[in-house]
Amino acid sequence: MPRKVDHQQRRTLIADALMRVAADQGLEAVSLRHVATEAGVSAGMVQHYFRTKDEMMAFALSVVRERSQVRVADAVAGLGENPSPRLLLRTMIAALLPLDEHTRDDGRVALAFLAYTAVRPSAAASLREDTAQLAAFIASVLPSNDAAAAAGLLALMEGLGVYLLGGQYTAEQALDALDAHLDLLFGAPTTS
Repeated sequence: MPRKVDHQQRRTLIADALMRVAADQGLEAVSLRHVATEAGVSAGMVQHYFRTKDEMMAFALSVVRERSQVRVADAVAGLGENPSPRLLLRTMIAALLPLDEHTRDDGRVALAFLAYTAVRPSAAASLREDTAQLAAFIASVLPSNDAAAAAGLLALMEGLGVYLLGGQYTAEQALDALDAHLDLLFGAPTTS
């Protein structure tokens, strides 16, 4: 009787290998051969699941996206019911920032994918949709409901992520900068 293969598990094994290669060596090092070696499988198996590098990259980004969504959902669930909009945004953004080693690996892959899409705009379609949805949500939570302010907060988040990944900022510095920007948008919290 033929062995039953879990195709999603194999795709994830390959995508995890791709993410390790990208996080350790950059996207320029990602190839079918390198990913196969890292995953401990044949190049033919990688090609069976991903015909092109673009397909591998899109799947890896979807894995990063899912991990990020779980982190955000868990962090927001910890706030209880009806958190303030400021606390909700801070919690969401902090969960998305690469503040520790685990999230830094995902952040490196996401940053590498952003650079990859800069020269392959067709690969960025899912990112455009995700960004538009996140910006619309942020705008809906801001006191001003301002799309430009939401775009600015997203840009701050991305910039902080780059500085965290590059080692220019510590986690504390990044969170201080986020808090300062949220104070501008929501007003400084009052202390009693």
